[in-house]
Amino acid sequence: MMPALTVRNIVVAVLLVALALLPLYAQLAHDRFLLTLFTRIVILAMAAVSLNLILGFGGMMSFGHAAYLGIGGYAVGMLAHEHVYSGFVQWPVALGASALFALVIGALSLRTRGVYFIMITLAFAQMAYYVVSGIARYGGDDGLTIYKRSQFVAPLDLSNKTQFYYVCLVLLFGAIYLVWRLINSRFGLALQGIRSNELRMRAIGFPTYRYRLTAFVIAGTLCGLAGALLANHTDFVSPAMMYWTRSGDLIIMVVLGGMGSAIGPVIGAVALLVLEETLSGITEYWQIILGPLLLLVVLFARGGIDGLLMKVGRRQDDEVRS
Repeated sequence: MMPALTVRNIVVAVLLVALALLPLYAQLAHDRFLLTLFTRIVILAMAAVSLNLILGFGGMMSFGHAAYLGIGGYAVGMLAHEHVYSGFVQWPVALGASALFALVIGALSLRTRGVYFIMITLAFAQMAYYVVSGIARYGGDDGLTIYKRSQFVAPLDLSNKTQFYYVCLVLLFGAIYLVWRLINSRFGLALQGIRSNELRMRAIGFPTYRYRLTAFVIAGTLCGLAGALLANHTDFVSPAMMYWTRSGDLIIMVVLGGMGSAIGPVIGAVALLVLEETLSGITEYWQIILGPLLLLVVLFARGGIDGLLMKVGRRQDDEVRS
């Protein structure tokens, strides 16, 4: 059965096609900054997609998710500093370190609920931030410059900005597909059931702690991959990558785009970062404009931009039927 031709589906299709064709437009327009900007957007969209797995579908408000960005980034940076440039070594280490850190944090924090869970995830993230800030060998507070990007077999060259953009985009699409498959599987349905009523799910025999921990580790691992990409993109890593405000940015992307939607975080990342870039070019007080806009979305579009588009589509369907 073909999907309905709704406003939401059209917007999503246009967005994905635009992301795929963006390097061609940037080349024709001779705008190298545009490709750099959207490479960053694609990477942070992947981090937001990973957060949406636990926040939108699992109901776990993690305020330390940016820690995995930093762990993935520092895994690449530290190995490059030690003259290990192979991506076949750097990226698995980034994924493994992020997964291990998520396992430790999840094993402890998931035994709590509500504000206690938020504070514990925030505390662990800040702990990681201060630990990295104190390692003088890898730059400390000043950060660490990466002089050579991750190396893979020819013809793949991450130093080529167009190739690197498409690597990030393919991995983003892979992350979206993975999350979509997970949430539509028995595991995902159980996770959403736990979000709605954990006591009832536990009463009928589901190991709720194990389900939530598994989702937590998967989300942390995906975000660690985004961190490895971000380190290659900026050729620099610093403790600021894992500061709590970056976690706040990821939460805003998820809420703005639409929690509980596989594509929502991508829409939120594009909307937030493009709006931020546009407003910052107009005035240095751009946060004063951005803040009320975000507030309006939260108040009047509970499902974010994606939910708003779906409501518009349903209204049009109702008008056509009537």
